[in-house]
Amino acid sequence: MKQFQAIPGHGIRGEINGDRVILGNRRLFHQQHYVLNPSAEDELSRLESDGKTAMLVGRNGVVVGMVAVADTLKPEAKEAIASLSREKVQVILLTGDNQRTADAIARQLGIKQVIAEVLPGDKAQVVKDLQKRGEVVAMVGDGVNDAPALATADIGIAIGSGADVAKETGGIILVKNDVRDVVAAIRLSRATMVKIKQNLFWAFIYNAIGLPIAALGFLNPIIAAAAMALSSLSVIVNSSLLKGFKVKPSMI
Repeated sequence: MKQFQAIPGHGIRGEINGDRVILGNRRLFHQQHYVLNPSAEDELSRLESDGKTAMLVGRNGVVVGMVAVADTLKPEAKEAIASLSREKVQVILLTGDNQRTADAIARQLGIKQVIAEVLPGDKAQVVKDLQKRGEVVAMVGDGVNDAPALATADIGIAIGSGADVAKETGGIILVKNDVRDVVAAIRLSRATMVKIKQNLFWAFIYNAIGLPIAALGFLNPIIAAAAMALSSLSVIVNSSLLKGFKVKPSMI
């Protein structure tokens, strides 16, 4: 192929034996002024409604073929989405696929909000827009195109089997490639915050009681040192309880 050009978020084009050939999505063909006949349009719509990403093949201004691909939904994905909804986490499907395909996938997973037909470079802007609305955003992704959004989000969660750049960018990596671990990460984070608040509370209580007594001269230095050690010990013991934190299957 000569004069090969990759068009991010759209497809590719080039020249083969003097013929102008393109392979890409519906948007690319509209930009190149290709006209789909009614039967091709019906087949394209059918494939998209089934949750497949349809790519067209064009030569010299005429549509000559169609290729449909589809990601296999992980069996645990729907379970993870349901668990996130129970945790009051708003789930958004952010994808470069066309709206019809994205809506079909969202229906299968139980996702209510979809942002589709987003170019690779625009995913990070979508995250920024959500943050401007006051949302705390966690981005889950595995591809090269997801890396900017992973870096922009408050917390980036990369799939372990994904691209290296995504794993380098993500703050959390799901080593087992199980999206249910997103739920586990959220619950562990919340449990950690509870421990931090508990530790601050007990440290405050120790000082609130001990400082006035010491200021009045009623606290023996040896007892004060022991109380300080006890305060530190209570923080360590309380924090170590997190080692026993587990997300049981019934919790998911």
